[in-house]
Amino acid sequence: MKKSIGLVSVVGFALALTACSSNDAGDDSANGSTNTNDSENKSDEVVSLTVWAMGEEGEALHSFGESFEDEHPNIELDVQAIPWDNAHDNLLTAVASGEGPDVVQLGTTWVAEFSEAGAFLDLSDYTDDFDMIGNDDFFEAALDTTEVEDQILGVPWYVDTRVLFYRSDILAEHGYESAPTNWEELKEISHTLNDRGDDMYGFDIDQNDQLVPSIFAWQNGWEYDVEAGAENFAEDSFREAMEYYHSFFDEELVQESEGVPIEQGFEEGTKPMFMSGPWMVNIINNTTEGIDGDWEVAVLPGQEKNASAIGGSHLSVFAHTDHVEESLEFLSFMSEPDTQTAWFEETNALPARQSAWDNEVLAEDEKLAVFGDQLEEAVAPPVIPEWENVAQELLSSLERVNRGNAEVDEEMDNFQQNAERRLN
Repeated sequence: MKKSIGLVSVVGFALALTACSSNDAGDDSANGSTNTNDSENKSDEVVSLTVWAMGEEGEALHSFGESFEDEHPNIELDVQAIPWDNAHDNLLTAVASGEGPDVVQLGTTWVAEFSEAGAFLDLSDYTDDFDMIGNDDFFEAALDTTEVEDQILGVPWYVDTRVLFYRSDILAEHGYESAPTNWEELKEISHTLNDRGDDMYGFDIDQNDQLVPSIFAWQNGWEYDVEAGAENFAEDSFREAMEYYHSFFDEELVQESEGVPIEQGFEEGTKPMFMSGPWMVNIINNTTEGIDGDWEVAVLPGQEKNASAIGGSHLSVFAHTDHVEESLEFLSFMSEPDTQTAWFEETNALPARQSAWDNEVLAEDEKLAVFGDQLEEAVAPPVIPEWENVAQELLSSLERVNRGNAEVDEEMDNFQQNAERRLN
C-alpha cells in the first residue's frame, strides 16, 4: 500500500520540476504569475502507462489491469504481451535506445545483468512514499533478488520454488508412509524403489536445470560470498554436495539419459520422485490418468537445511520513464496481498507476499501450503551478472562427471578455474 505522501514529496517535487521544464510555453513564471488553469488541466490528464509483461502473464494482465484502472482513473494501462523467447532481446534493444516501457516484468535471474546497463530505476529513493519497496512481508529470498549492491531494482510480483513430487502409493507399498526428509532417507528410498526391476528408478534429476546443483549445495550449508569469488567452489560444503549429486548417477538411481517426459515416468511409476515447481501440479493433473490421490508434494529433503531455490518475476520501473509516480502506483497495486491472491486465482502464479498465503484459497490447499513452507527456506541464486554463465559451466562439468567418467574432485578443480575466469 502506498503511504500517505507529505505536502512536499520527493516524487511530486520531481514531477513538478519536469512539468515546468517541459512546458515552458504555458509557464508565466517569467512575468511573476502562475498559470492556474494549466495546472488544473494537467491534473485532469490521463497518463498512458506502458507495461511489458511476458508470456501468459502478458495475456492475463490485459483484463486483470482493469481493476487498477478503476481505482486510478488518471492512468490507462497499455499492456504489451512479450513472448519469453523475445523478451531478453527486446529489453536489450530498449536499454540501448532508451525507448522502452514504463514498467517491465523481469525474471529474477536477469536483474544483475540489466542492472549493469542502468536499465531500471533505483527504487530505494522512494521507500518513504511507497511501503511495498523492500517490505519484509515479501519472502526474504524474493527480496534478495531485487537488490544489487545498494540499489533496489524491482518489487517481487510472484514467486516459485521447487519441492519434492512423489508417488505416495508406491512409497507406501514399500513401507514408507511419508516423504524423505533428509539426504540419508532420500538415498535409502531411492535404492529401495530402484530395486523394483529393470528401467525402474528411484529418483529423477534434470541435468539441464542449473538450479539443482546449487540447491544441493545450499542444503549442505554452502553460502555464496560475492567477495570470495571462485574460492566459494573450493568449500567442503560445496564439494560434498557435488559428490552427493553425482552419487545418484554413479549408483544408477536416476536415468542418465533424458528418457520419457517426467510426467509420463511419474504416471507409469518408473520415476516416482523428482523435484520441480508449482507449474508441474497442473501438468500432472492435466496429462496423467489414474494417479489422482496417489501422489503428493513435500518440502525438499535436506542436510543442514531443507533449502530450495527462489524463482519468479519482479516488476521494475524503466530508468527512462516519464511516469515514475504512476509506475510506482501500479507496482504498489500489484503487490497488495489481496491483489496477489486475485492474480493467483487468475493465473496460478504464487504470491510473493507472505500475508497473502493466509487467504483460505491458499492456506486450505494442502499441496499449495507445501510450496508456502518451502518458500520460507528458499535461497536466491547469487545476484551477479556472471552467474548464468558460471552455473552453465558447473552443469557442463557435472555432465562430464556423470557421463564421461571424469573424477569429481578433478572436474571441480577445472570448474573452479573456469569460474575464476568468468568472474574476473
